[in-house]
Amino acid sequence: VQLVESGGGSVQAGGSLRLSCTHSGYISSRHCMGWFRQAPGKEREGVAAIYTDGGNTYYADSVQGRFTISHDSAKNTVYLQMNSLEPGDTAMYYCATEPGTCGPPGWWKLPSLYNSWGQGTQVTVS
Repeated sequence: VQLVESGGGSVQAGGSLRLSCTHSGYISSRHCMGWFRQAPGKEREGVAAIYTDGGNTYYADSVQGRFTISHDSAKNTVYLQMNSLEPGDTAMYYCATEPGTCGPPGWWKLPSLYNSWGQGTQVTVS
């Protein structure tokens, strides 16, 4: 499985960006897609995840109500719509996939759950 992110950039606080992650190669129609971010000197943290069969979504408290994750199965693409961006959202954003249901409650945040990762796209909010 190969994942390619796009859509990052530089925006002012209060602005919006939409990240995309397109996956190729064999992947089950039922899988978990997650977005993570990592700022310099900080650990990688889970931002949002979606289980593609049923559309269950999960969000970190810090982005709840501002970010929306969605999946287009026809395009093999997962999106992260980011609104009301804050300087604290500045980070490299990664998408990842795991061939399950996003795990028991809370597990979706664990990077170790995922077995395929993209190369990342930079988001800078000033």
